[in-house]
Amino acid sequence: MTRVVIAGATGLIGKQLVVELAGQVGVETHILVRRKPARVPAGVIVHEAAAADWPIEVAAIKPVVAISCLGTTMRTAGSKAAFRAVDFDLVTGFASAAKAAGAQHMIAVSSVGASDKASNFYLKTKGEAESAMAQMGFGRIDFLRPGLLTGGERPESRPGESVAIMLAPLTDLLMVGGLSRYRSIPALAVAQAIAHLALAGGQGKHIHENDAIRALAG
Repeated sequence: MTRVVIAGATGLIGKQLVVELAGQVGVETHILVRRKPARVPAGVIVHEAAAADWPIEVAAIKPVVAISCLGTTMRTAGSKAAFRAVDFDLVTGFASAAKAAGAQHMIAVSSVGASDKASNFYLKTKGEAESAMAQMGFGRIDFLRPGLLTGGERPESRPGESVAIMLAPLTDLLMVGGLSRYRSIPALAVAQAIAHLALAGGQGKHIHENDAIRALAG
């Protein structure tokens, strides 16, 4: 039995990932939430707790695989400090707790263009979170770097992204060659790729951009 714990299970990707894993034979799925969702697939174990108490919950779960679908936006967060509190502090804190609890495999949703050397604050924060997690000693770590996410229902309003999603069929056509990594991609495909990776063996650090994510999703 592969015991999996997910943080960010109520977000765009997380909700679809929970459904994907709930139907997997040999997978025990746990989700960390601050508020219990109205609907949860049968068999999924819910841990409702304040984020500060997540390390205690993770320690009790003793996961084999930890998955972070956590993330916010500058608009929603309201400040750089608040954004970093989620996309760096909460993400890396969850990963650290999972490693301490015995997890050997970490999977995290990041962003295309993430780099700890980026000049853009958003991408730099994502890159710094990747770098911090990569140094925690997981046997295997996977970072997914999707482009603009489409499909599904977001738990929060993102007007800028809504416009970009409407224009995606046109802008995607203009993104050829190396720019294809910035094309839009269905959130469902990312969730399906993560579900596949959760049962993958092997070692090392792996980065998956749009083309690789689509291939994993099947």
